[in-house]
Amino acid sequence: MSAPRPVVRGVLFDLDGTLIDSAPDLAAALNALLAERGGDPLPYSRLRPLVSGGAARLVEAGFGTGRDHPQFPELRRRFIELYRADLSGRTRLFPGMEQVLAALERRGTPWGIVTNKPGSLTSPLLGKLRLAGRAACVVSGDSTGHAKPHPEPVLHACRGIGVAPAECLFVGDDRRDVEAGRAAGTRTLAALFGYIPDDEDPRRWGADGCVECPRTILEWIGAEPDAG
Repeated sequence: MSAPRPVVRGVLFDLDGTLIDSAPDLAAALNALLAERGGDPLPYSRLRPLVSGGAARLVEAGFGTGRDHPQFPELRRRFIELYRADLSGRTRLFPGMEQVLAALERRGTPWGIVTNKPGSLTSPLLGKLRLAGRAACVVSGDSTGHAKPHPEPVLHACRGIGVAPAECLFVGDDRRDVEAGRAAGTRTLAALFGYIPDDEDPRRWGADGCVECPRTILEWIGAEPDAG
């Protein structure tokens, strides 16, 4: 008989590629920047797996330049400017994620967000998606002195939702999420539905489990989805 899973009293989510599907807006911003600079647009299928790497990774892919290139800071600045102008035109919760959040809220389980996205983008985006008032805690990339994979953002979020790390579950679609959660002492799940490059194998990240779709998170922690 397998050992029972630890009690989960709080859930933390990575943002892009886990809680929300923001790749369409991020890809559109990069292609708008490429158009400004006389370049050709890149296919969405190529850009989607790179989104969890943030603005820098997308700019690198779009222009083939390293972060030490003299033009890189300006390209990144302009990319963020274009993205900020249309943060949520195509961005939505992943299918099934609303049911996950509703089930957690119904059972009184606090949930929060831990993202490397800067607060200047995170806050307005969550406001547009009407998530800001629902999350018990939001930790952005500049909320602490460190970003994931450092454990401090996760530990900060655990304090924010009032749940000990050992009783908290962190769900993310990037190796850094799993590393940060494990270092902080939380349980971890790898979100296979997220933005995972073809050369990455999430099952080798050391997470406690992998989920193919958001609703599986509820099965993993023993919560029941809304029948409606």
